[in-house]
Amino acid sequence: MALLLLVLVGVVVGVVLASSLLLRWNEVRYGNGRRKDGDGCLPPGTMGWPLFGETTEFLKQGPSFMKQRRLRYGRLFRTHILGCPTVVCMDPELNRRMLLQGESGGLVPGYPQSMLDILGRNNIAAVHGPLHRLMRGAMLGLVRPAALRTSLLPKIDAFMRDHLHGWAGSVVDVQAKTKEMALLSALQQIAGITAGPLSDALKTELCSLVLGTISLPINLPGTSYYQGFQARTKLVSMLEQMIAERRSSGDAHDDMLDALLRSGDDGTREKLTDEQIIDLLIALIYSGYETMSTTSMMAVKYLSDHPRALDELRREHLDIRKGKSPEEAISYEDLKSMAFTRAVISETLRLATVVNGLLRKTTQDVEMNGYVIPKGWRIYVYTREINYDPFMYPDPMTFNPWRWLEKNMESHPHFMLFGGGGRMCPGKEVGTAEIATFLHYFVTRYRWQEEGKNTILKFPRVEAPNGLHIRVQDY
Repeated sequence: MALLLLVLVGVVVGVVLASSLLLRWNEVRYGNGRRKDGDGCLPPGTMGWPLFGETTEFLKQGPSFMKQRRLRYGRLFRTHILGCPTVVCMDPELNRRMLLQGESGGLVPGYPQSMLDILGRNNIAAVHGPLHRLMRGAMLGLVRPAALRTSLLPKIDAFMRDHLHGWAGSVVDVQAKTKEMALLSALQQIAGITAGPLSDALKTELCSLVLGTISLPINLPGTSYYQGFQARTKLVSMLEQMIAERRSSGDAHDDMLDALLRSGDDGTREKLTDEQIIDLLIALIYSGYETMSTTSMMAVKYLSDHPRALDELRREHLDIRKGKSPEEAISYEDLKSMAFTRAVISETLRLATVVNGLLRKTTQDVEMNGYVIPKGWRIYVYTREINYDPFMYPDPMTFNPWRWLEKNMESHPHFMLFGGGGRMCPGKEVGTAEIATFLHYFVTRYRWQEEGKNTILKFPRVEAPNGLHIRVQDY
């Protein structure tokens, strides 16, 4: 018995010692806070385990992970997450400079390898240089104000009117409904796809793809990355088939796919390859699906919890409906008049923190507040802290849409809800139009109350694990 006890003690001591040595070795590997070439210091922090770094703690603890390290090291610290040495920046002014600095300052998009692999090498959020200008130009051509006014808004209005039909007298899972809404609305605008077997198949693959982009790039059966990559392969095959059918038919279609296939025919811009078109379409579906559905769901949640804000929003939309027939669509001018609606959307994005931050990668040594970040490291522009900064947003944990009306918050230099610099979200206005149109028909048609106990998780993505259920009645 005594021998067994000694063996167990020896094993425990050995594990502790080996763990300490591994952690120490990883710190030494990254210079223990000093550059290997001796030229400048790295920010304070810890690097965790070899290969995995502190990814497990980051994904489990989320915002708490960031807060603990900020308290210990300040607003600029180093860590190792999602497979890469990373400097996390929580300083609003420094974050603004990083977003504006761009490629000329040694910064390019630095998203995790899993996201790069699954969204494609032409993903607009990851490419830089001439390719980024080409892809961004193509996307801006699809969502420009003229397209929103004449083509996209009428489609969005008709879709929302139909999607919100018949909810009265039932218990609705708003999370499921808004996800379905975001996907079907995007598919209709992109390729004229309506609800049916094809949209169901695309939805199945998209769910796997989303989970794969926020996983470690471990390509083994059963992992989220493997499933996400398999989903991408199937999505690409479906989109290739759509493109082939469009080309063989020769028919004109009033949608984004048709615009992309015809783009460049007049010689005014470079023509996109099929691979670039497919990656652009996947990016459109992916970005709109997550952001639009989550923001719409959380807006319903916050309005449920704040009746005064709901009354103000409903008043704005009932005023718009005055003088309109029941079937008359909202106009571009109506959309532009929705000041309080835009305030609700901005406040929802801020408080729910649908987007936690932005990643950049250094292409050269970059100086930050006296520290030198080596080439090849990632910089996490962590905007979540800015959303809760009491100096920028007084009483930051309170849902208060009126704060956006009191002063033009969108012109504030530290406003980063839609990114910044040359990487500002190109689909901002279309996304806002979709959420605003959803809210328009929702609040003018229905009243509702939450049903049961609904739990909301905020990290690594905002979601209701068991759904967000409401009982809906006619208004």
